Amino acid sequence: MKKLLTFALAAILAVGCCFGIVSCGNTSSGDTEKPYNGIVKVENLADIKVGLICLHGESSTYDKNFIDAFNAACTAKGVKSVTKVDIPESSACYDAAADLVDQGCNIIFADSFGHEEHMLKAAKEFPEVQFCHATGTYAHTEKRGNFHNAFASIYEGRYLAGIAGGMKLKEMIENNQLKPENYDANGNVKVGYVGAWTYAEVISGFTSWFLGVRSIVPNVVMDVQFTGSWYDETAEKTAAELLINEKHCALISQHADSMGAPTACETAGVPNVSYNGSTATACPKTFVASSRINWQPYFEYIIDCVNKGEEISVDYCAGIGSTWSNGSVALTDLGTAAATGTQEAIDAAIAELKAGTLKVFDLSKFKVDGNALADDFKADVDTDAQFTADTVVIKTAGDIKYFAESEFRSAPYFGLKIDGITYLNEKY
Repeated sequence: MKKLLTFALAAILAVGCCFGIVSCGNTSSGDTEKPYNGIVKVENLADIKVGLICLHGESSTYDKNFIDAFNAACTAKGVKSVTKVDIPESSACYDAAADLVDQGCNIIFADSFGHEEHMLKAAKEFPEVQFCHATGTYAHTEKRGNFHNAFASIYEGRYLAGIAGGMKLKEMIENNQLKPENYDANGNVKVGYVGAWTYAEVISGFTSWFLGVRSIVPNVVMDVQFTGSWYDETAEKTAAELLINEKHCALISQHADSMGAPTACETAGVPNVSYNGSTATACPKTFVASSRINWQPYFEYIIDCVNKGEEISVDYCAGIGSTWSNGSVALTDLGTAAATGTQEAIDAAIAELKAGTLKVFDLSKFKVDGNALADDFKADVDTDAQFTADTVVIKTAGDIKYFAESEFRSAPYFGLKIDGITYLNEKY
C-alpha cells in the first residue's frame, strides 16, 4: 500500500539520520510535500476510478444526497467507483483517502467540512491524484493544482424554500389556522429552525430561508435551536419539539441531517420545510418543500476534466444566477401541504435570480442591530485561526447593494445574526 510505503520510507530516513547514512537537515511537515502540475489525464473513461468519502451513510439525508448523485454520475460516465461511509472528521479521513489511492482512484471526493485538513494532507502526499472537497475553505488560498473546493449557492435554494414556507404561512393566516400563541407580543408570526452548528454555512442557510419566508409574510420572527451535531436524530427531534411546544412556532425548517425534525413536525401537525430531499413519504401531512445541492453535475464535471486532461476549478460554485447555472441548486416537488400558488411564486423568484434583479442578501431587506451593513463591510473569506475579516463583500448590481455570498469563495461566509432571528442556545 502506498500509505504503508510512505511510513516505511519515513522509518528508513529516520534510521539514516541517526546513523549518518543520508544527509538530513531540519525537517518540517512541508518537507514531505511532493511536486505537482495540477493535471491528471486518463483518456479511457473505463480506466477512471473515483472515490467518495462520506461522514455518515445513507441514513443521513446529507450523505445520501451525495451518494445518490455520485452513483448517478459514475454510471452516466461509465467509470469505476468506490464509496466509503461513516468516515469521521479525523485522521481516519486521511487513512480512507490513502486507501482509495491504493485502490487506484484518480479522483477522491470528501463530503464533510471537517474532512478538509486530512484531504489536504493526502493531496500533498499524492500529487498524481485529484482531491476534491465539499464546503471547504482552503483551496483558493493553498493554490494546489490537485486540491479543490466545491459548493453551490444553496442560499438561493434556501431562499426559494423559504418562499414555499412563506406561502404556507400566508395561507394559514388567511384561513385563521394560527393560534394566539403563534404570535409574539408585537404581532409577529413565530417560525422555528433546527440548526446543527453556529457555522457560516448554517447561518447563511437559515438567514436566506428566513428572508424567503419574510418576502411573503413581512411580520415574521424566527427562533433557532442548535444541536451541536450534523446528525443526531434524538437531538434534532427534541429541538423541533421545543420550538413547537415551548416556543409555539407555526412553521419549522432545519439544517440537520436526520428525520428527527420532520418526524416531530408530522406528529404535531406543524408544516415543515426539510433539507436535502423530500420527506413526503414519511411526513405526508406536513411536508411543504425541500432544497438541496444536486452534486451530479459537479461529479460529471471533474470526471470530464480528468478524462480530457483539463484543470479542475480550484473553487467551484454553481448557482441559479451564476455562470455555472447547471441545475446544481435544486428544489424537490412540492408536498401536498404546500399552499396554492407556491410554484408560481418560486418560478417568479427564479426568473429574477437569473436576471440579477433579485439578490438574496439585498442590504435593504435586513439589518444587524438596527443598522444596514456599510458599503465597506468585510467578511472572513481567507480563513485564518482568528477568523479575521479580510475581504469587502458588498457589491452593487443595478440599484441593489448586496452581501455577495459565495462570490469570493465557494463556501459560505455570511455569519451575521440579523434582526428578527433569535438564537435560543449559543454554546455550539
